[in-house]
Parts: sequence; C-alpha cells; structure tokens
Amino acid sequence: MKFTRPKKNTRVIPGFGLTLGVTLAMLSTIILIPLGSILFQSFKASPAEFVEALSRPAVLYSFATSIVCALIAAIINCVFGTILAWVLVRYKFPGKRIIDGVIELPFALPTAVAGITLSKMYSDTGEIGSILAKFGIEVSYTHLGLTLALVFVGIPFVVRSIQPVLEKIDGSYEEASYVLGANRRKTFFKVLLPELRPAMLTGFGLAFARGIGEYGSVIYISGNNEKEHTQVVSYVIMQKLNVQNYTDATAIALVMLAISFLLLLFINIVQMKQSRRTNEI
Repeated sequence: MKFTRPKKNTRVIPGFGLTLGVTLAMLSTIILIPLGSILFQSFKASPAEFVEALSRPAVLYSFATSIVCALIAAIINCVFGTILAWVLVRYKFPGKRIIDGVIELPFALPTAVAGITLSKMYSDTGEIGSILAKFGIEVSYTHLGLTLALVFVGIPFVVRSIQPVLEKIDGSYEEASYVLGANRRKTFFKVLLPELRPAMLTGFGLAFARGIGEYGSVIYISGNNEKEHTQVVSYVIMQKLNVQNYTDATAIALVMLAISFLLLLFINIVQMKQSRRTNEI
C-alpha cells in the first residue's frame, strides 16, 4: 500500500469562511449582543438620571464593598497562591495529586453551594465559626466573611497562573545565585520574583475581576445588610431588576462592564510584556 503525504494546505476543520462565520455567530450571540443591549439600555437614560443612579448611598457603598473586599482577597490569593504553587511544583509528597485536583474545586463547585457551605461553617453555630466566636471574631454576615468567600473563588486563578512559570524556571539560576553568595531570601526576591511577577499580576487581575462581579458565593455569607454595608454590586443590580428598575440596573452594570474591560486590558498588557521578555531571552 502506498501512502502519500497530505498537502500543506489540508485542513481538518472546514474552510476559513465557514469557521469564521460560526465563530462570529457564537461571539455575537453570547457576548456582543448582550453587551450591546446593556449599552443601548443605559443610553436611554439622561446624564442626570445616570449620575443619580450611581450616586445613591447604597450603590456607592456596594461599589466600595465589592472593590475593597475583592482587592484584599486578590492580594491574599497572590501570597498564598504563590506558596501553594511553589509547594505543588517543587516538592513531592503523598497526596500531591489530590491537592492539585482540589485546587480546581472552586471552578467545578456551584457558587451557591460554596456560599451556603461557608456561611454555615463560619456562622456562630458552625464548626469553625463557633470557635472564632469565643474570641469575639464574627465571620458570617460581615466583610470578613465576604472576603473569605472571594479568597475561595479566586485562589485557583493565581495558582494556575504561577504553576506553569515555576515549572519552566531552570534550577540552575538558583544554584548560580547560591554560588555567588546569596541566601534563600535574596535569591527569591532577586532571581525568582522577577520571573514570577507577570504571572502573579495576571492571577491577581483574574481573581480581582472575578471577585468584583461575584454573586453566588457571597450572597449568603455577606448578609446583604444595607445598614452594615455588606451589600455587593451584583446584589444591588439584582434588587433593581426585581423591582423592574432597568435604568439603574443598566447604569450600574455599565460601570461594572467598564471596570472589567480595564482589568482585561491590564491582564493582556502584562501577558504581552511577558511574552516579549520571554522571546528576548
């Protein structure tokens, strides 16, 4: 039997026109049209109505709560996510594969289930919350509980961003640093951290973006108390939609959309710089 090599222009997937058409159709249906509807609905409101919708105290407090708690959670994830990724890459121990798989749990677990579980566990009668309550520490229905939930949903983004970079770092860099007289701390901050920084910033941006728009995992543990300022932006939008106040809901959603685009731009810039730096090396 005679075998012939396939031509270079052979494609497994059908032609460019068909695949591009399917891609644009899916992109328009899932992303562009919904985003366009938000813009269209928000432009129906006058500038005065737009400013009024965003300047209400409950809305301002919800933005502050979401942004600050998401920022704190993302910083915590950067620190502990780096440590966790380091352990998974640099050490071998029993149960390593199990722990590595558990990192994906926040992706697979429904966010509402995570929120209910966390709020019950850290309540005053919960397994962990009852112990903390003896020391006067309240977690559920506070900003602390809200931050805890955001740490839970954001940690995989940091770990999975840093892991591949750590795996590619040549151990000879660390050995050369030790030979030149540097200790472990100086080696980490002078040799390893510059290599990890872009990945850490990428993971930070992804975790921060996820935290700002999170709903399911925080809706229960936050308590949604307007007086205590534990309402998040996503909950306020849901409130506006429940009373059919589409003007306020779309105005708030538009601001959230702008924040998401800025974070996405930040992440892409970091990745482009890292790619350019890798190619130069």
